[in-house]
Amino acid sequence: MRSERGKIMREVLFVDCCVRGDQSRTARLARAFIGALDKSRFHVTTVDPGREGLKPLTAETLHVRDELLSRGALDDESLRFARQFAAADEVVVAAPFWELSFPAILKVYIENVSVAGISFEMLADGMRGLCRGKHLVFLTTRGGVYEGTAWADLEQGSRTMEALSRFFGFDQYICVAAEGLDMTADPEPLVAEGEVRARAVAAAL
Repeated sequence: MRSERGKIMREVLFVDCCVRGDQSRTARLARAFIGALDKSRFHVTTVDPGREGLKPLTAETLHVRDELLSRGALDDESLRFARQFAAADEVVVAAPFWELSFPAILKVYIENVSVAGISFEMLADGMRGLCRGKHLVFLTTRGGVYEGTAWADLEQGSRTMEALSRFFGFDQYICVAAEGLDMTADPEPLVAEGEVRARAVAAAL
């Protein structure tokens, strides 16, 4: 896509997994991030996996996918989310910290974009990511404090996303997390500080 001045714009795919919608504290980080992007350089496309009706893979849907892949039908409509994910110049995922990880809808989305031949490929000596994105940015909020504590190993949300960024072939993984929001009577300063960091990351892209 080109801007009004004819410059080629970078495509940002925003994956919105803020289940609580406008009431989500993670959504505040996302709004801060998206709002700080240089609109003359970036075009943002939002995908909400829940509203899109994405479902977990089943024996039946896996059979259909396997049949498509065996025919090389990578342009099938059912694989559009994988193509969109792989083609984005930047991917931004927003999801809260739930049950030591993230909401199930994000896992469902990951299942739907993990397609051999589109977002990754199998080689004789392992796997290689095929996504063209430079950054995978993960925005999240946590009720407790995990980073730099004895509980750090229980935080599996960002750890999983960082592993996936490598799996899909992104150049760099960035996590912006606001922690300890349920451990204080007034979480507003912590959320606001997270918004500041989110804006800074967006401005540096």
